[in-house]
Amino acid sequence: MNMAMDAMHGFGVTSTHYLQTHYKDAQGWFLFVSFAADLRNTFFVFFPIWFHLRESVGIKLIWVAVIGDWLNLVFKCNGSAPHIEQFPMTCETGPGSPSGHAMGAAGVYYAMVTSIIAILMKSKGMSNSINWCVKGTLWTFFWGVQVCVCLSRVFIAAHFPHQVVAGVITGMIVAEAFSRVQWIYSASLKKYFFITLFLLSFAVGFYLLLKALGVDLLWTLEKAKKWCVRSEWVHMDTTPFASLLRNMGTFFGLGLGLHSPLYTESKKSTSAPFRGGCIIASLVLLHLFDSFKPPTHTAALFYLLSFCKSATVPLATVSIIPYCVAGALSANSKKQL
Repeated sequence: MNMAMDAMHGFGVTSTHYLQTHYKDAQGWFLFVSFAADLRNTFFVFFPIWFHLRESVGIKLIWVAVIGDWLNLVFKCNGSAPHIEQFPMTCETGPGSPSGHAMGAAGVYYAMVTSIIAILMKSKGMSNSINWCVKGTLWTFFWGVQVCVCLSRVFIAAHFPHQVVAGVITGMIVAEAFSRVQWIYSASLKKYFFITLFLLSFAVGFYLLLKALGVDLLWTLEKAKKWCVRSEWVHMDTTPFASLLRNMGTFFGLGLGLHSPLYTESKKSTSAPFRGGCIIASLVLLHLFDSFKPPTHTAALFYLLSFCKSATVPLATVSIIPYCVAGALSANSKKQL
């Protein structure tokens, strides 16, 4: 078993070395792909757009992203060397298998592609040839994204090839599972609260159990600090606990937003200007909000602020921003009268 893993890791190092040697000119593209594939963009970009265009798809994206990343966290609980170049995103501090970026991108893009196909299939007037053309285009786009993400993560030495492949497969499985359930669209606030509490308690309890057995899941942080060529490249926000609290905050914030009186009031507005205004306002305000980075000098404060920041994103998108946009449009219409 150890020999097989050594061979697999050896192949991974060789693959990274090969990509960095022969495709060095593509460095900017690979770094951009890794940035674009981060789950943060699902919460700050894809979710606001989809929620105001097709609410059910936006809700599904959050469930796929949060549960997928939680499963990713649980799965990760467990001659001369070639020169491997490091980059700012190389020194992430979460265990590497399966790849979180590959798993997140596969799950989120799979959910979006299948949702678009389902919406188009319901529309009338499309011939079979057009349907097949659209499906082929969307699935080609999907696999193109996955290949780019996988190559990017290997190129920047963040993952081995088998880790990104495992991430893609697992992400698709999670997304497919949530495409078959309907209760997530009508879940009560109590259910959101108890699921958040369960996911958090399970992950923390699992960590404490392994630590009692002599296994420390935060070993990657020390490894990153020791081996990363530049200390400022060690990202505290990629530690298992940071990822866990960020996703739990997002999940809990979605539950609060969907059961807020402001959301109930704003649902009365369904016009195109209202939806467009909500999308633009959400993207602008969330971009500004994302620029706030919790201080990292105190771990407890960093984790708390990360949870609160993450909870605010869906809460603002679902209830606060739509309520304000609806009020602004209503006031403007009254002035015109």
